Amino acid sequence: MDTVNAAVRVRKVLYHHRTQGKAVEGVHIRGITDALRAEGVEVEVISLPGADPYASPGAMSPTRQARPWMKLVTRLPEPLFELAELGYNLVAGWRVAAWLRRNPDVDFIYERYSLFMYATVWLARRRGIPVILEVNDSAIVERVRPLSLKRLAMAVERRAFRDADGLVFVSGVFRDRARAAHPDMAPAIVTPNAANIAKFSFSAAQRAETRERLALEGHVVCGYLGAFVPWHAIDAFVHRIAGRLAGVPRLKLLLVGDGATYAPLRAFVEERGLSGQVVLTGRVAHDEVPGLLAAMDMAILPSAGDYTSPVKLFEFMACAVPPVAPDFEPIREVLEEGETGWMFPAGRLDAAVDAVIARSRDPDGLARVGANARRRVAERHQWRNNILQLVDFHHRLQADGVRT
Repeated sequence: MDTVNAAVRVRKVLYHHRTQGKAVEGVHIRGITDALRAEGVEVEVISLPGADPYASPGAMSPTRQARPWMKLVTRLPEPLFELAELGYNLVAGWRVAAWLRRNPDVDFIYERYSLFMYATVWLARRRGIPVILEVNDSAIVERVRPLSLKRLAMAVERRAFRDADGLVFVSGVFRDRARAAHPDMAPAIVTPNAANIAKFSFSAAQRAETRERLALEGHVVCGYLGAFVPWHAIDAFVHRIAGRLAGVPRLKLLLVGDGATYAPLRAFVEERGLSGQVVLTGRVAHDEVPGLLAAMDMAILPSAGDYTSPVKLFEFMACAVPPVAPDFEPIREVLEEGETGWMFPAGRLDAAVDAVIARSRDPDGLARVGANARRRVAERHQWRNNILQLVDFHHRLQADGVRT
């Protein structure tokens, strides 16, 4: 099957999600939607009210982008919060049903799966419309906010995963864990996250300007881009490397973003007199990101989920910034050690520090691996690759007669 024609053969898709549509969630939603539209597919996005992923604020601040009512709901006691999630089925069902009445010719529904959500799958089955769930979350994984109504969440999830036409997982280990918990789940494919290479291209002038502005000239720069939250461990990484920075004066850290651990980390850097080697930008506008990435020679991902596919991994690679990342299985599925990046034993931040310091002594190696990483994204890990795989999956499901 010609992959381009496969995408063109789909005319209209409904993309439904119940996320805030910000930060990484928004990047992923826009990546899939824009790639489908670029292939001539009409895509309608139905979002949580007030959570349009195309209306994200112009600054990188995942902890500050939620609407006031969203923050209020998240502060509910856990059982009430989860009941509110369950109750959203009524809102989603009404909105999706109304859209389907106006658009009976939709080819399929693509939903970013959320806990306790079943209304869209139920509607699709009633109307004979194919529905594919993109699974980034699950009741089977360890959560920052532990589930209170876990048995109910598992029951709803089991039904949704069984009744959907197909499932898309971001990693093989995630798919396998889901299949072990839900043996009767629908057919599934694995599609890691991606990046749009055109949005992560920069000029030598951009690199020079940013490095001059931030006093990075003549240094090897290890960057971080993302949320400053405990589970990403950028603060813990800086604490570990702090005592060794004096021994590698050519190395500088460029840390971009903010969040709960940002203020304490800034205070630590100032108290230890590390401001000359640790540059903290805080919040930045999205249009500043390519220039900041351009200034980096490598990037650090101190931690990641053991089943997730970090979007920033692909964004670093797309910018020819080779990553140093934990060796979780989803990352091993993407990175080739010493060719497109480097890995350290997950959870061992001392090993991450050792890797960054060792790599900083080999600028030529950084440039070579960075160029390889960018080529790998261009060939395999752009959002266009993802939607072509998705559309081919849809066609195969229909040809196999998954729903009769």
